Amino acid sequence: MAPSYTPGQRTSISQFVSFTQSKESIAAKHLKNHGWNVEQAIDAFYQSGAAGNTSISATHQNLSKLFDKYRDQPKEQPDRIGIEGAQKYLNDLRVGLEELVHLAICELLQPISVGEFTRDKFISGWKSADKAGTNQSYDNIKAQGEYVKTLRKQLQTDRSYLKQVYRYTFNLARPEGQKNVPVDAALDFWKMFFDADKGGIEWNSDSTPWLDWWLEYYETKYKRPANKDLWNMVGELVNKTAEPGGENMVWWSEDGAWPMAVDEFVAFVKEKRGDVVMDTS
Repeated sequence: MAPSYTPGQRTSISQFVSFTQSKESIAAKHLKNHGWNVEQAIDAFYQSGAAGNTSISATHQNLSKLFDKYRDQPKEQPDRIGIEGAQKYLNDLRVGLEELVHLAICELLQPISVGEFTRDKFISGWKSADKAGTNQSYDNIKAQGEYVKTLRKQLQTDRSYLKQVYRYTFNLARPEGQKNVPVDAALDFWKMFFDADKGGIEWNSDSTPWLDWWLEYYETKYKRPANKDLWNMVGELVNKTAEPGGENMVWWSEDGAWPMAVDEFVAFVKEKRGDVVMDTS
């Protein structure tokens, strides 16, 4: 049984994956109720010719077989890769749990939760990886590993792609049944996105350690779970500080539409840098 999760408790990303709850595919239940197992159903589908294009059929079958390799409970949950299988899969891809590209893979494969992949999303995700229409098949670990290398580079050079993965991660980071991301989980995810050592972009500069101060402010001053609006605006904050004049916070004004947490953080930064005189009365 997976350990329970209490919002706000201290946890790392690797521990966070163990809080996910398993769900059995509705399609798998339907097949079993009619005397099929998933492998038989897929083989019958392709042998019947219903799949059409044979090259696509081969890719589909190869991906399905690769998926089978990592299932935790093949008989009980034939269409699911759980925590242990996901860790083995990521290890074979040479991806660390606390590396940002892990979340890029999640954005591609759309898991139910961190560490829980389903067959249909696994197959459709890797099929969609050929965005250039080159008929490149990512239906084996070697090819997928090469694709992961391109994702690593894209995360650090393409801000729009980073934003895409960042915004997707909000729903992944929320514990099931909750609307917000707990404080400690939010801190860990921000470290992944905004620390170059984790595979993200660097949010610390020579004059202002933005990430370090944001984490300090959030953990010691704000201390509240992150809702979707705040989560998204933190991403915008990172971009604003990187723009010309960003260090001097010319992008901020008292009449702006920033969340209260960002307004308070601006004051926090100004005090840290000595831009304002602290009130000691």
